[in-house]
Amino acid sequence: MIWRAISKSWKCEQPQIRKIYKFRDLTIEELKNVVKMYPNFRFSMDTYTFKDGSLKDLLNFSGTIPVKYRGNSYNIPICLWILDSHPFAPPICLLKPTINMEISVGKHVDAHGRIYLPYLQNWSHPKSIIIGLIKEMIEKFEEELPLYSVSSSDEAKQLELLSYIAKITTGETDVNSKTMVGGQKKDGGFNKVTVIGAGDLGIACVLAIAAKGAADQVVLLDLSEGAAKGGTMDLDIFALPNVEISKDFSASADSKVVVLTVNSLGNAQSYLGVIQSNVDLFRGIVPAVAHYSQNSVLLVASHPVEIMTYVSWKLSAFPKSRVIGTGCNLDTERFQYIITNLLKAQTIGKEAWIIGERGEDKVTCHQTEGVVNDNSQEQLVNRAMEVLKGKGQKSWSVGLSIADLIESILKNKRKVHSVSTLAKGCCNINSEVFLSMPCILGTNGVTEIIKPLKEDKLVAKKLQNSAASIHDLQQQLKL
Repeated sequence: MIWRAISKSWKCEQPQIRKIYKFRDLTIEELKNVVKMYPNFRFSMDTYTFKDGSLKDLLNFSGTIPVKYRGNSYNIPICLWILDSHPFAPPICLLKPTINMEISVGKHVDAHGRIYLPYLQNWSHPKSIIIGLIKEMIEKFEEELPLYSVSSSDEAKQLELLSYIAKITTGETDVNSKTMVGGQKKDGGFNKVTVIGAGDLGIACVLAIAAKGAADQVVLLDLSEGAAKGGTMDLDIFALPNVEISKDFSASADSKVVVLTVNSLGNAQSYLGVIQSNVDLFRGIVPAVAHYSQNSVLLVASHPVEIMTYVSWKLSAFPKSRVIGTGCNLDTERFQYIITNLLKAQTIGKEAWIIGERGEDKVTCHQTEGVVNDNSQEQLVNRAMEVLKGKGQKSWSVGLSIADLIESILKNKRKVHSVSTLAKGCCNINSEVFLSMPCILGTNGVTEIIKPLKEDKLVAKKLQNSAASIHDLQQQLKL
């Protein structure tokens, strides 16, 4: 029997293979049940290449699923890559078309054959199982067939396509493609923003964006289970113009900006555990967002913002310029306001920023030279920082800050904001970490990082220390 072979393989494979799966017995037991129901499925241990280029030996479970479409029966070939944290993380699901098949891009399948389903996005052990996943896959494919036959004249073209599909795990995407909506391509002139997460911050973002008139349409993606609650229900009741509430990732299609406000509500005991819970949450969100809005700017507001921006960058495979974090933008705007309006120092107000790691380790940076002497400037900055310490960061304040960032992006204002961006190469930082830096923002995200007129060794040292501590945490995460 095939499940005996599975068990035998686990015992006989090389020691490093046996160590891959943390919950080996649970995984084997579940795969036995899959084979009982779908006996045509076969398995092998193969090497999977993730979007960041890292490699891992994983269980590859392949077979066909029966689908009835418009009175005809089809066997749709699929491949499931079982992650090492199974059953606590969903498998990676791909179509496996033969030479005579071509992928039909749709609501649940992208051009590379990657499958996106609500079941995957809402995966939660022990409620979620592979058999349940396959059942939903069949249901969705019976609504919209994911493959179609090609004629012999198209086979040469299909060979090229299959070669491209084989590279799915390298994370290569066609950033110039446009999602099909209602059978027509978007012309790029419609400013749509999606906010993911219907907590206090998510709702504050929606209200601030709507009030500012920064977008033509705002979609609030509510990922919580069950019926609408609290603020989401109120938004539904009072129906703001151009605001849509949805639980389906497809509603986010063709967004110019996607704001991530979600945070895991798990019961992790350590700080590292809390971050890992957020990483696990993002694993089910960011790839879907990248699929539906391939040309969007990702704006991350989840905590800790520097690390979650890095995670979003890795999971999306977007260019570094199109993945930014809210970082120290709110602190900087307040800081500049205090200097200019409360301390009446008009000359340096807009040339001063708060940069680095959001929180206690943030540092100040300024561009002004020759206007006031260093001692006077330092005293001014210290006074402004003292005033700033008394200011908390409520959801509505952060929401207003995010709406301002979105307006700068959508309207290509080329305004300078202190946002989390890839800091590698700045201030002798050699690791891939995101820190707040003064950045010019436009329609494609970060267009330029503003460098100080003169290097402050103390500031550089603080940034390097923050980068080192963040990088150390990132190295312990499982992406």
